[in-house]
Amino acid sequence: MAIIVDKTQKRKDIALACKDALINDGIHNVSISKLTKAAGISKGSFYDYFENKNDLIFEIINISLSKHNELKQNKLNSVETTREKAKVFLQIFYDEDDEELKNLYKEFLSISLSNPTKDILDYHKNRNDEYFEWFVSIFNDGIKKGELKPEALNLVKGLFILGNGLFLSGLTCNFHKNDSNMEEVNEFIDVIFNFVEV
Repeated sequence: MAIIVDKTQKRKDIALACKDALINDGIHNVSISKLTKAAGISKGSFYDYFENKNDLIFEIINISLSKHNELKQNKLNSVETTREKAKVFLQIFYDEDDEELKNLYKEFLSISLSNPTKDILDYHKNRNDEYFEWFVSIFNDGIKKGELKPEALNLVKGLFILGNGLFLSGLTCNFHKNDSNMEEVNEFIDVIFNFVEV
């Protein structure tokens, strides 16, 4: 009787087995041979589950993002007001809770900048759009609850871009390790919310 393999789970298992080699050597330097050795599979098996190295990277980042999003949602659920939720959402861009994801994403950005294929650019855009829609939903909820004026939606994109900028700054110059920057961002959010809260 043939063994039935859950290809989705096997793909995840291979990706997780490759993660350390990818982080340690960097996306540009790690070879398929090193990845297959880390996963204990042949090159043929690798290509049964992944189109190429970028496909593997997407899977690893997706797994890490899924854990990250769960952490983010738990933190959002722990606060009541839209103002607090906006702070929590933006803090996660630059706090130190998930250094592994930041390291993976730094490697991914390296590829995005040095070899911007359509797949990579589409992947990056889709993840960015998902996070933006999540941020918009926080403001929409605040408007529905009567906490915010409808005009608050006009500020969402600017605040989201601020969060992205903080994240990129954190990756390149350890911005996220500076507590005074976090305080300044929270003060900025307070000023913004003073104008849009009902």
